[in-house]
Amino acid sequence: MLANIVVEKFIEGGWVMWPILATFFLALCVILDRMVWWSRLHASLQNEKQEQARNAIGTGDFNIAWELTKKNEDPYLKNLAEGMTHAHTSMLAAMQLHATRIIEHSEARMWVLSTLITLAPLLGLFGTVVGIMGSFSFIGDEQLAASKVSGGIGEALIATACGIAIAILCLLPYNFFRKRVSVLRGSLERWINHTELLVKSAKEHGHDLEIFAANQAKR
Repeated sequence: MLANIVVEKFIEGGWVMWPILATFFLALCVILDRMVWWSRLHASLQNEKQEQARNAIGTGDFNIAWELTKKNEDPYLKNLAEGMTHAHTSMLAAMQLHATRIIEHSEARMWVLSTLITLAPLLGLFGTVVGIMGSFSFIGDEQLAASKVSGGIGEALIATACGIAIAILCLLPYNFFRKRVSVLRGSLERWINHTELLVKSAKEHGHDLEIFAANQAKR
């Protein structure tokens, strides 16, 4: 019953409902893709090992820190591994470049949602204009005027309502994911800065990460 009503309203909305339907499915695919990505990121986090790696770096136990980062999908530990690998050149630059790649992955396809937030209402407005224009063509015929004009207005309202609904569907997840990206960016920055301080502290106590990295590169 509900499916029949939806199909009926879809047909009443006119041909512009097809591109609106396409935007709906596109938005749904992007939202699901981002949900899966963030879920996998959250599942890969190993806070305990992160803390162990930080402590090992601070005390100069670079071998322990290196072992903790090996074969690990935690983005922070992978970031540390990238920094340790290039410590003999520039640890900070290597970690920042790796963090940039993580942020780029977190922002992937977000531009699609941003575009649909604007495009969907415009398609709905276009449907409104088309529907009203169609209604005016029957004004001269008194017998058909009332039913055709009301039908055109109904078509316009359906298209507009669907366009606005899709924009709302995109807007809420878009802002949510943008907030997650902002939090991730800040967290990575704190991780990198903290690691840099720990490496400097270890160096002051006679533990040089650059020497360790150079030795690893020779192996």
